[in-house]
This record gives sequence, structure tokens and C-alpha cells, in this order.
Amino acid sequence: MGSAGSNPPRTELHPIAAVAVLLFGLGAMLGTAQLTAAYGLRAMFLLSETALVLPGLIALVARPVPVGASLGVLALDRRRALYALGAGATLWVASLGLFELQAAVWPPDPGYLEAFRRIHELLRPSGAFDAFVSVAAIALVPALCEETLLRGILLPSLARSLGPAAGVLVSAFLFGAIHLDPYRFPFTFGVGIALGVLRLRAGSLLAPTLAHALLNTITFAAAPFAGDPTAETASPLLGAALLALGMTASTAAIASVGSPPKKM
Repeated sequence: MGSAGSNPPRTELHPIAAVAVLLFGLGAMLGTAQLTAAYGLRAMFLLSETALVLPGLIALVARPVPVGASLGVLALDRRRALYALGAGATLWVASLGLFELQAAVWPPDPGYLEAFRRIHELLRPSGAFDAFVSVAAIALVPALCEETLLRGILLPSLARSLGPAAGVLVSAFLFGAIHLDPYRFPFTFGVGIALGVLRLRAGSLLAPTLAHALLNTITFAAAPFAGDPTAETASPLLGAALLALGMTASTAAIASVGSPPKKM
């Protein structure tokens, strides 16, 4: 038996092991994407995201600790789930402002924009079932797999070893890095910080998964209605307003997720 005041048994992977499964997962994701590209974007996204998280899940299953305990998979009541979804929606608003500000100082390459539009065009659904598959491929499955790896496996390991603040920052940096997209790194890094804080605040992996899935879904649904960025001039004032509004609202939503319900 442990002595009074001793640390509880470690349910997380060792930090070196956690980073190792992230790197193995990244390699598996890139390899799977190459092998499955001929089968279409939906299949490529679904299979490559699954490959990303698979080494981490294997590492957890191999340990004598329940996987749910290692990941921090805890239920959310309806109130906290709604706040988590609110965080996802308001993070999308903040992302609009961030990209508007970024475009003012660092305009995206036309080829980059064309590739982004091409991806969404290829994923454009032709019916209800097709829409579900597209949303699953670009929003739901990536959110589930990335949150399981980054906020379920990596963040708890880093937070225990480095402290919560450093754990959030390092996991957010790695979250941005694995997307392999320098232009979107400020966005993915910022979202990674928010989702990390949400994970720790809620004490549940379900909270950032819900927020991430809704953020991705709104981005996908809104893409066809976006104007042509190459034909417009970025508005720093609008960007700053949207960023401030989105950050304020998402901060409030994240804070509310961890607040206990009021007693009647």
C-alpha cells in the first residue's frame, strides 16, 4: 500500500512514450494517406486519421490500466456538453478573425487557396448520406482521433510531468505541427491551447472532442459560402473584432464547462 500523501498510480503514458506514439502515428498517417489517396478524399481522411491514433491506442491497451481511465473518458451532463459545443462554435468565430488579421500581414498564396477550395469541392455532398460521410471524414473522425491522441494521451502525460500550463502549450504546439501546414499553424496552435484548457477544465475528453467536431463541421459547412479571398482586401478592424468576440465568448464557455451547476 502507498503511504499517506503519496502520488496516485500513474494512468498516463510516460512523456517519452507519449511523444513516441505521436511520432509513430504521424508516420502512419502520412503513409496511409499515400496508400489510400487513389480511393478518394473521404477514404483517405478516414483511414489516415485512424492510423494517426492507432499506435497510441495500442500502447494504452498493452498497459495494465483501463483505457478509459488512461484517456480520461468521463461523461458530461447536458449543461456542460452544451457549453463545450458553444466553445466550438465561438472558436470558429475567433478563427474567422484570426485568418482575417493574418491575411492582412501574410496574404495566403493563391495556390494554397485553390487547393483548399478544391478539397471542399471534392467533398461537396450529393445527398443526405453523402453529406454524413463527408462530415464524418473531415470533421467527426478527425476530431475523435486527434483529441484521443493529443488531449487524451499526450496532454495528461505532459501535464503530470511538466505542469498543466506547460502541458497545454507543448501539446498545442505538437497539435499545430502535425497538421504540416505553416499558414494554418497560428490557428491550430491557438485552437490547441483552447481545447487543452477545455480538457483540463472539464476533466473529460468528451468536452474537447465535441468542441473540435463542431468547429470542423461549421468550417466545412460554411466553406461553400465563403467569398473569393483573392478578390477581397483583408480588413484588420473586422478581424480584430471577430477575434475579440470569439475569444471572449469561447473563454466564457470553457470556464462554464468546469463550473458546478447552481443549487436550486
